[in-house]
This record gives sequence, C-alpha cells and structure tokens, in this order.
Amino acid sequence: MGIAGKHVSPLSNAADSASAPATATPADERVRRQSWFGHLLNRPEFAAISGAVLVFIVFGVGAGSSGMFNLDGVMNWSQVAAYLGLLAVGACLLMIAGEFDLSIGSMIGFAGMMVAIPSVYFHWPLSVAILFAFICSMLLGALNGYLVVKTRLPSFIVTLAFLFILRGLTLALSILFADRTIISGVGDLAQNDWLANTLFHGVALHGFFAWLGHMGIGKLLDSGEPLVPGIPKVILWWLGLAAVSAFVLAKTRFGNWILAVGGDANAAKNVGVPVRRVKISLFVLTAFCSCLFAVLQVCDIGSAAADRGLQKEFEAIIAAVIGGTLLTGGYGSVIGACFGALIFGVVQIGITYTNVSSDWFRVFLGVMLLIAVLFNHYVRRRVSQAQ
Repeated sequence: MGIAGKHVSPLSNAADSASAPATATPADERVRRQSWFGHLLNRPEFAAISGAVLVFIVFGVGAGSSGMFNLDGVMNWSQVAAYLGLLAVGACLLMIAGEFDLSIGSMIGFAGMMVAIPSVYFHWPLSVAILFAFICSMLLGALNGYLVVKTRLPSFIVTLAFLFILRGLTLALSILFADRTIISGVGDLAQNDWLANTLFHGVALHGFFAWLGHMGIGKLLDSGEPLVPGIPKVILWWLGLAAVSAFVLAKTRFGNWILAVGGDANAAKNVGVPVRRVKISLFVLTAFCSCLFAVLQVCDIGSAAADRGLQKEFEAIIAAVIGGTLLTGGYGSVIGACFGALIFGVVQIGITYTNVSSDWFRVFLGVMLLIAVLFNHYVRRRVSQAQ
C-alpha cells in the first residue's frame, strides 16, 4: 500500500510525541519581569517608610539616652503623629481623587467652637454639642464638594475661600457669644458626659498600664498611679480610621472609583463611575476628620480656641505627599500618609530631646517635602514608562 493508505495508530503517535525532543514555550515579549526591589520602589509608601526608618535611626543615635524612646516619650510623639494622621488620611484620599481641601485647618477651629459655645454658654449636653459640630462640619464639607463639582472651579480656589470664611466666622462667633477667642470649661463637661468620656476624653487601657507599672515594666508615680496612664484615644481613632480607609482604597469598589477619578475623571465618568458623588463624599470625609481632630483636642485640652488648626492643612498635604500621594491624583497610599504623619510626630517631639533648636523643624519639613516630590516624580515616570 502507498503512503496514503498507511494506517498510523494513536499509540504510535503518542510514542513519537514522547520520543520527540521537548520544545520550550517562547516567552511572551509583552511580559516584563521586575525585580523585588523594583516592585518595592514602585510602591507609593516606600519613600515614607524609608524616611521613617532613617528618622528613627537618627534620633536613636542622637537622643536614644534622653528618654525619647521610653514609654512616656513614645506616647508623646505618637500622640502628635496621631492628630496629624487623622487629617492626613482624609487629605490623602481626596488628593488621590485629584482634589485639595485647604479649609481643613480652619475647620478645626470652627468645629471646636461649635462644641464649646453650645455646651458652655447654652448649657447643651456635651454629646449633643459634639453631634451638632459633626453635622455642621460635614454639611460644610458637602458644600465645598458641591461647589467644586458644580462650578468646575479648582478645589484649591474654592477651599481657599472657605479657609478665610471659616476662620473669620470662628473669630466672629467666639467674640459674639463669649467676648473672647478662647473658651474653657469643656474638660469638666467631658468627664461627666458618657459619650464624650467614652469616645473622646482621656486614655484607654488604664488598668493594663497600671498592671504594667506594678509589674515593674513601667514607671509609677508616688501616688501609685502609672506615669503613662494609658493610650490616648486619638491614637486609637487614628489607627482605626487608617485601617478602614486603607481597606476601602485597596479592596473595595469605592476605592477603585477614587483611583479612577483621580487618574482620569472623564474616562471614569464614561465607564459609569459616579464622579460627583465620589468627590463630594471625600470632601465630607476631610471635614469629618477635621471635626474629629477638634473634638478630641477640645475634650483633651478642655478648651476651644479660634486659632486652632493654623496651617494644619499644609502639614496634612505634606504628610500625604511624603507618603507617596501624587499632587496630580490617581496614585497614593493611606499607609504612606500615616508614615508621613509619624515622621512629623517623631521629628517635632524628638527635636526637644536634643540640643537642636526647634526652629529647624520647619526647615526639615520643607526638605522632606522637596525630597518626597522629587521621588514621587521619579516613581510617576517609571509607572508611565511601564505602561
């Protein structure tokens, strides 16, 4: 029989295939392997974590024996970092969406007065005054966002206007009702108000820290009370808010919307992302963070002042930028912003443990901002080239 009539069994085909040399699958030229260091370098929080490690090393060498890293010292700079961290979380998410809020510093002073005036002069229950402050602040945040998305004016301009409006309104109301710019007496009310005392006033885990003191781990005062009575509640609020925000940004559809809106708002709108709702929600969040800052501060210090929160908006933006958030939007990290706030707290308090003048703190902030912007610019170029 000819070749055309030759019968070839399936078994022989399998044997021939098994005996034939294996050929390697050609690599896909579209897939580019990246080293672990390159992947780490592209993470938005890489610069902030590296900066935090460097700051700890510097102060560990320069102020390690001064008590800065004792339990009381740790609580001091952690508390400073936590207050700024509350603002940095909200500012970070808003900046990822491509917008800014310059009114958050003035909102702190305004919200503090909205707590103090009704409770001290109108004798409202402090919990009601706190709720009133949150409602007023978040409504103003919604108004900020609405004006930005409705008029399409730059958020820088709109919120700059509210910076002056809220600061002037706070001064005017404090003079009108109290004839002074500082209102005291809130601390005593906070101790007697269940809601304020539970959520905003004092410290947590007092019994645990007292037990540590009696076990010899912490220092005790002559009265038998621990030198560090507990964890300030602002730290717990900061950690909780940061954890929730980081989860939302990384694991939820709303987080994808935030990144999409900041990357290209028109493209996001075309694929069904509710751009206006996302932006207004984030302006409400920044107002909530500012009011939370104010309530915690008023309950902790016991007074409200019209000039509270001065320049905090810039510090929050700097912390977010140090944390890897791009000024152009579409890229950033809540964790990075928290590390940026941590750097602030460590440096601001750490300088007091050294012989360096505290005047150099602002110089450090400027240098850190410049380095962060340059690094973020480098990362953005790498990301754009990879695409």
